[in-house]
Amino acid sequence: MSTDPGGELVRRRREGAVLVLRLDNPKNRNGLDEPMRVALGAAVEEAESDPAVRAVYLTGAGPSFCAGGDLRMLRGASDPWPVHRRFRRLSRWLVPLMTLEKPVVIGVNGHAVGGGMGLALTGDRLIAAEGAVFMAGFFRLGAIPDIGMMYTLPRLIGMARAKDFLFGGGSLTAAEALALGLVGRVVPDAELDAAGFAEAQRLASGPAEVMGLAKILMARSFESSLDEMFAYEGLGQALAMSNPEFREGLAAMLDRRPADFPAAAAAARR
Repeated sequence: MSTDPGGELVRRRREGAVLVLRLDNPKNRNGLDEPMRVALGAAVEEAESDPAVRAVYLTGAGPSFCAGGDLRMLRGASDPWPVHRRFRRLSRWLVPLMTLEKPVVIGVNGHAVGGGMGLALTGDRLIAAEGAVFMAGFFRLGAIPDIGMMYTLPRLIGMARAKDFLFGGGSLTAAEALALGLVGRVVPDAELDAAGFAEAQRLASGPAEVMGLAKILMARSFESSLDEMFAYEGLGQALAMSNPEFREGLAAMLDRRPADFPAAAAAARR
């Protein structure tokens, strides 16, 4: 369990090769106030810097996943420079989470509102509880979508559907989000943690480092030409095939046995 100053806001627990992160400020509906953002940054840094962490499972405590921004704070911090400074600090926690070269599973319990929905969309695998609700709500406030939503949402469901959702000002149930392709799986509320952790475990037991490389390259696909993507693919594959995970995977297939990717990666670090 973390003992850092923000550890009470983002609970951290290592279970094998999975780092479990739990937003834990139910009184504030796990809102993204500045202390929560700092705590998230520290948690993501731990995930990035510890080679024994091969996957992350992020979820929320209490009835809400994350209620988004701190509206009370905005009353006194909506002038241009405070906003500019606040968004520059996204590079300390949000961008590292989005670009983490390890699989990230998000388990959405309850409401994911505004920036909280943006946070949910940073995952590589998104699992929702049946009672989960996704809401944008930015235009009700008179603000543009943030926390990466204008980047992630069109990529996940297409520009037309993204505009329809954002400009429509409504909400999505877990079932509706599944039908749109926004989430990959819906489970009963009581089974969310078990399902999310099991998926993170599955990914951690796979070639997590190679999956991290693929994740970074795939993020370039919408801005790159076909020739550029083939260049990335060739360079990336050369790097992947030099990884001990590839050598273990190939040997396991040839030997007709299960691959032990974590052991191969760990042996290479020694």
